Amino acid sequence: MKQMVEAEINRLVHILIEKQDRDGTWSYPFETGIMTDCYMIILLRTLEINDEDLIFSLAERIMNKQSKNGAWKLFFDGKGDLSLTVGAYYAILYSGYKTKNDPDMLLAKQFIINNGGLKETSMFIKMMLALTGQYKWPRSFLAPIEVILLPNFFDFSIYARANMTPIFVAAHYKFSRKTKRSPDLSDLSDLSILRDEGDWERELKEWRSFLSIIQEGINRLIGYPKELRRQALSRAEQYMLQRIEPDGTFYSYFSSTFFMIFALLARGYSKEHPIITHAVAGLKTFKTKINDETHIQYTTATVWNTALISYSLQEAGVSLSSPAIQKANSYLLSRQQHLYGDWAIHNRNVLPGGWGFSNINTINPDIDDTTASLRAVRSLALNNNTYHQAWDRAVYWIISMQNDDGGWAAFEKNIDKSYLAWLPVEGGGKMLLDPSTADLTGRTLEFFGNFTKLNHNHPFIKRGIKWLIEHQEKDGSWYGRWGICYIYGTWATVTGLLAAGTERNHSSIQKAVKWLLSIQNEDGGWGESCKSDVNKKYTPLANSTRTHTAWALDTLIAAEKEETPSIRRGIEFLLRTSKQNDWTTTYPKGQGLPGGFYIHYESYEYLFPLLALSHYKKKFY
Repeated sequence: MKQMVEAEINRLVHILIEKQDRDGTWSYPFETGIMTDCYMIILLRTLEINDEDLIFSLAERIMNKQSKNGAWKLFFDGKGDLSLTVGAYYAILYSGYKTKNDPDMLLAKQFIINNGGLKETSMFIKMMLALTGQYKWPRSFLAPIEVILLPNFFDFSIYARANMTPIFVAAHYKFSRKTKRSPDLSDLSDLSILRDEGDWERELKEWRSFLSIIQEGINRLIGYPKELRRQALSRAEQYMLQRIEPDGTFYSYFSSTFFMIFALLARGYSKEHPIITHAVAGLKTFKTKINDETHIQYTTATVWNTALISYSLQEAGVSLSSPAIQKANSYLLSRQQHLYGDWAIHNRNVLPGGWGFSNINTINPDIDDTTASLRAVRSLALNNNTYHQAWDRAVYWIISMQNDDGGWAAFEKNIDKSYLAWLPVEGGGKMLLDPSTADLTGRTLEFFGNFTKLNHNHPFIKRGIKWLIEHQEKDGSWYGRWGICYIYGTWATVTGLLAAGTERNHSSIQKAVKWLLSIQNEDGGWGESCKSDVNKKYTPLANSTRTHTAWALDTLIAAEKEETPSIRRGIEFLLRTSKQNDWTTTYPKGQGLPGGFYIHYESYEYLFPLLALSHYKKKFY
């Protein structure tokens, strides 16, 4: 067993070092399904940028993902998704490489009609359809453009502001653009809906309570209605332009950049304007290859992958002096952010010092990438003054970002207005809010407990521990916002609590261990379905996955004093499946928006088993 563990650790280390790029990074794809591929085709055709090689390759990937019943799914064990299917159907027709009469397109059309047609799609799909002339804007939109003038605007999460700002602008003008190549989707909806103003009744009804709050605020604004509107449109435009990254994308996200382009067109920019052509060029750099298929990533995950892998290699015993670690950590140091972003609105008088998720992100740091990067550079910070200064700035930034409730969120501080969670947007509060979460709070405590001298004796650590214990589920688990899902949250929380000084015999730890043992599969592994985040309760996957197993194992290794039969069975599963390559390998282990899109991190299949095996070796050998 010992030799097998050693061999597997060495195998994983070798794979990861071989995959490192020359600049010291790991650029594993950030795979989020096909929706970005669909939107890219629709965008290029709408702008009449006929990049046929790219459009054909994207259409080919989309078509290869279609299910036998004509629909497209968000994940392997899910059902056909109406909104995703509409996006795919539209994109393929717009590409011109399929017609409505092709058998697979007829199947897709039938699925769409059987499930309610365009009127039953999600709000964002309706917006995309409206922007491209396939759906009517409502006479009055979800919120007036003046909302951007109100302090309430910054109660939304950064993700919501980045996506909703351009949508508010385009909706104000009821902007739409069709081309000679636009397909006719009128047969997917009741014709009366298309002639009138679309079917937005569900969205409008659910926004009314929020609209009353907005209207009260607008009524307090000083000025004439036309002048207020002009100011709001100008401020919205400037909000976008001031947050364009060097690569041309708006806040480094595909969706926000897509909507920004339409908002600028609505404001009178030509489709050849340098800002628009630069934005399109930036989106094209998101192109990657997955199994020889072309995919447009939602963003890149370069910093996240590099930080996690550098740390996992060091935990496996790779020397700090090795070229792999030296290059990785030099890159990470270069990516520490020095600019103020929206995070500073609710956290003033604090110097920048965090890290962002992608290599193109310069103004949007987050807690998880910051602690991950610090784990990677921790040893260098002890002996190198440059690293030490970076370390101090980042640690102070993390502490300053603690929410008033004691937990940590992803991007901003105290963005948790509960009334916004009920608005009818995909993912609900997951998009509109940025609340404290168990995974972020747990991983932050784990960082402080294991990599600094701060522990449960410090007041801010005590508050974090208190928040976690108060948010444990009845079954003993914790919900993880950024991974799938309860296994992920429980791993982050238990390792965080223990690192911060919580005793192993604490009732919360024992309940969590008991829960993990109760869901271990007969093969020794663990697996969880993406349905967990929709069902709001743990939902088992039919099969075990290596990543879920690694998270569960790492939790038990931290919580148990001695090797247990369950730990041994989990280790044996990782050893037995070392070369496994099936649907569980590519099954999403991360979530973007519940019911919206999910994330497959290829790197997770290597780095998390490596971490679990390394921690097993350190503790029990």
